[in-house]
Amino acid sequence: MTADNDAHHNLHPESGRIAHTWWDRKRYWWPLGLLIPASPFLSWILVEHLHLGLFWATGAWILLLVVPVVDLVAGPDGQSPPDSVIAALQNDRYYRWCTYLFVPLQYAGLVFAAWCWSYAPMATGEKIALAMTVGVVAGVGINAAHELGHKSDNLERRLAKIVLAQSLYGHFYVEHNHGHHIKVATPHDPASARFGESFWMFLPRSVIGGLKSAWGIETARLRRQGKTVLSPANNILQAWALSAALYTIVTVTFGWQILLWLLLQAAAGITFLEAANYLEHYGLLRARRNDDSFVKARPEDSWNSDHLVSNLFLYQLQRHSDHHANPRLRYQSLRSAPAAPQLPAGYAVMIVCAAVPPLWRTIMDHRVLDYYDNNLDLVHTKATR
Repeated sequence: MTADNDAHHNLHPESGRIAHTWWDRKRYWWPLGLLIPASPFLSWILVEHLHLGLFWATGAWILLLVVPVVDLVAGPDGQSPPDSVIAALQNDRYYRWCTYLFVPLQYAGLVFAAWCWSYAPMATGEKIALAMTVGVVAGVGINAAHELGHKSDNLERRLAKIVLAQSLYGHFYVEHNHGHHIKVATPHDPASARFGESFWMFLPRSVIGGLKSAWGIETARLRRQGKTVLSPANNILQAWALSAALYTIVTVTFGWQILLWLLLQAAAGITFLEAANYLEHYGLLRARRNDDSFVKARPEDSWNSDHLVSNLFLYQLQRHSDHHANPRLRYQSLRSAPAAPQLPAGYAVMIVCAAVPPLWRTIMDHRVLDYYDNNLDLVHTKATR
């Protein structure tokens, strides 16, 4: 159904209250996303009752198995908010609380996992499985920080930095907003994957390139303000300090032996985030002006995915085309972009495919070429300048 005929209510622009015309049918389903930060507790409950250690990986099973299956059953979303309700959706604080609640659940789950790693009777394989669950929380947490960090509200920006501390990826706060969004789908952006580039080649390029870019951006900002790079106002140093404080407190509390598991979950979270980066712009290249500069980012410069359930768990990150065209829109206001190139499945399925380069290229390369009518000059390749 379309956005205009699917519903019965509208949101009043000033108050966010409901009037007749349009209704967000997903409104009371957004808290489902909190199952991810709660998954360490869910893992423990399942292990206790079913006595199977593989359930320590419940967070990973939810995202990589349960969500894709339910996505297949539920089908595509098919509903986008009309322009007339965007202002009201933006101002409706209910949606903000759905992201705010991620933060205390995330940290409660991390502390609980640290207790389990130290004191629960777990085999090494079970500890690794729990690290994967906590890593999924960290990776989805980077996505929650992505949603919060785009906003001008000081509380949300502080929460974004706190969320990123777990994954040791605080520079993302700077690089994503001031680097990636400016350079996306160009050869100057380390987080835009090239046609033919495997995920395992992209991963170190994006991680290292993103860190270098963030440091350069933050250094330039501080110098414009007449401050030194080592200033307390340095957002990257603030992020590193938060991570150092978090890891020190948890390690002192539960013992040095959990440091390995903390680092493993951080690596898993970073890998999950970079896998999403990989698929979001694979092979896509922004159009150029007559002077060879790139035009402003358009919906066509990002892969779109309108799979219903995975969008609920990822705060509509999969409507990435509209996000890049309108980065200030909150997740509930993002529209699907039928004119943009479309992924054949939700992010969870595509991330698994990305981990197997031959499978990924079989699925995606012909889609890139079809989108550009087999004109390699329009495709983002290693040779693109």
